[in-house]
Amino acid sequence: MASTSSTKLGDERPRAVGRPVPIRASAMQAAAEGAPSALRHKAERSSDDRDENGATFPIDVAIADKSPLILAGLEALLADDRRFNLVLKVTDGEEFLDAAKLQRFQIAIIGWQLPTLHAREVLRALSRQPSAPKIVVYSGTNDPAAPAETLQLGGAGFVSKRAPPERLLDVLASVAAGDMVFPFVDIRKMRADPLENLTLRERSLLSALGSGHTNNQLAKDFGVSINTIKFHLRNLFEKLEVRNRAQAIALFLEMKHGSWTAATPGGRAESAGARGKKASRD
Repeated sequence: MASTSSTKLGDERPRAVGRPVPIRASAMQAAAEGAPSALRHKAERSSDDRDENGATFPIDVAIADKSPLILAGLEALLADDRRFNLVLKVTDGEEFLDAAKLQRFQIAIIGWQLPTLHAREVLRALSRQPSAPKIVVYSGTNDPAAPAETLQLGGAGFVSKRAPPERLLDVLASVAAGDMVFPFVDIRKMRADPLENLTLRERSLLSALGSGHTNNQLAKDFGVSINTIKFHLRNLFEKLEVRNRAQAIALFLEMKHGSWTAATPGGRAESAGARGKKASRD
C-alpha cells in the first residue's frame, strides 16, 4: 500500500506564555468575569452541553480527504466551533478504516473519491462494523448519483463542497442529534444498474460464472489461486447484493437478456435492453 500521512489530534489545549500550564475551565470563567455577558456565557458552558435537538457536545470528529488543503480547512473550521473536537486526520480510505476499528469517534467527514479505497467501499465496510461512526460525505463530485448512493450505503449525510462552510457544521450538528441530512434524492432512481460499480475483473468474473465455470476453472482462467477467486466472489456478491453464486448468475442472465428493469427519471420501468438501445442512439 502506498505510504500515506496521518495526523492524530490529541487533547491539545492553549498554554500560557512562560510555564506550560493548561488553561482550565475555571480559569476561563474567571478571565471572563469582566467580559460582556455573551462571552461569560460561552466561558461558563460545560463540556457536556446539549443543543435544542438533544445532541451532546463536544462531538469527536474524524476527517478523511485526499487534499491536504481540504484537511487544513476542515481542521480550522472545526477548531472555531466548540461543539466539535477533531481527533483524527487521514488522507485515504484504507487508513481511515483501520483507524475506525481502533479509535472511537462519533462522526466522520470523508471525501467521495478517496485514494486506495473509494467512499463506497468505506461505507460498505462500516455497515458491517458494530458501533460504527456516522459518516457525512463532503464532496465536490459532479456525480448526481453520489448523494443517493451515500444514502443507500448507510451514510448519515451528504454536503457539497460548493455549499457554505456553515452548512457542513449545521449538518454535523443535525447528524449528531440523530438526523440524516441529504440534498433532494429521487428515490425512484435509487435502483441503479447493478453492474455500474463492478471493476473490469469483476465483470469478467461474472460473465464466466454465467457460463457455468467452477472455482477451479476460474482460478486457472484468471491465473490466480482459488482463495483469490473466493475473495473476488465475495466482493462481487456484496456489490450485486446477492447471497450466492446462483443469485449472481440469475441477475447476470436477466441483464444479458434485457429482462432486468430499473427506474428511469420519469419513474417508468426500463429494461436493460431498452437502455442499451437508447444509449446507442445518444
